Amino acid sequence: MSPLRLGLNIGYSGAQIQLPGKLIQEADRLGFFAVWTAESYGSDAVTPLAWIGALTERIHLGTAIMQMPGRTPANTAMTAITLDQLSGGRMLLGLGLSGPQVVEGWHGEAYGKPLGKTREYISIVRTILAREQPLIHQGEHYQVPYAGADATGLGKPLKSIIHGRADLPIYLAAIGPKNVELAAEIADGWLPVFFSPEHYDAVYKPQIEAGFAKAGRGKGIGQFDIAATVPVVVGDDVDACRAAVKPFLALYVGGMGAKGKNFYHDLACRYGFAAAADAIQEAYLAGRKGEAIVAVPDELVDAVALCGPKERIAERLALWQDSPVTTLNIADPNPLNVRVMAELVL
Repeated sequence: MSPLRLGLNIGYSGAQIQLPGKLIQEADRLGFFAVWTAESYGSDAVTPLAWIGALTERIHLGTAIMQMPGRTPANTAMTAITLDQLSGGRMLLGLGLSGPQVVEGWHGEAYGKPLGKTREYISIVRTILAREQPLIHQGEHYQVPYAGADATGLGKPLKSIIHGRADLPIYLAAIGPKNVELAAEIADGWLPVFFSPEHYDAVYKPQIEAGFAKAGRGKGIGQFDIAATVPVVVGDDVDACRAAVKPFLALYVGGMGAKGKNFYHDLACRYGFAAAADAIQEAYLAGRKGEAIVAVPDELVDAVALCGPKERIAERLALWQDSPVTTLNIADPNPLNVRVMAELVL
């Protein structure tokens, strides 16, 4: 089993973007593997990484995630190659679809068939990165060159002017079983959120192994980076530390998607917290956010987060070190959490 690497997941901004530059530079000096940015429907994931890349020397620059519906595959490849070259080969391309509310409500694109779209999208990006031939792709979801009824007929297959790395790592964010299997099949890494090492064998392992089997070529866990994001809250009072995580869980389990279309709610159910997940969602969607937060069980927090004194975190961390996770990304990092995790892992 590979040694555990550490990363920072700084997420996306609120009303005003503020990057924790000094903290990221400290992580760079301490030997953290990567810093990851995100996007929802505000700040984008790429611009902060360009800024961070200029402030750092070694730490990898990852998107967790770039939203595929917001960019054509070619645009994504252009952006990844550019940032990779500017940073000296530090780019980690994390992709995901987001959910129907953002895809259709913000980007104005049909959510459609996520598995087929993702497969075609990554195939196009890899073709551009490989730069072995001009880009031609005629699929169900993407046609390049475009040949629709309203096409000018002037489009022609092109090859990227800038030379990308064919092996630039591509990660997929996935929660549902079929998406997790697809990630294991076609991606170099997986970006799970609310990952629970105690539930890996029952909830994820069958899909991961099925994906490897479809990929063939002897692909296995040793060639696949599971880069999980975990909330870390260091403090003497375990309950207070858990309380800092519960609003985050309540937001996602309760409010990130409509009833019946919330991937995070479904994940909590697969972990065995169906009754709690239903209570959280019912309260959150009714506007009773405080009640939703109270409904988050301590056991769910402990399944997906590291909370409490350094000694307790060290004890719980053993579960992650014994799991197939290879990169552990600290969510919403602060100096204390970063230093404690560096002491325990690095």
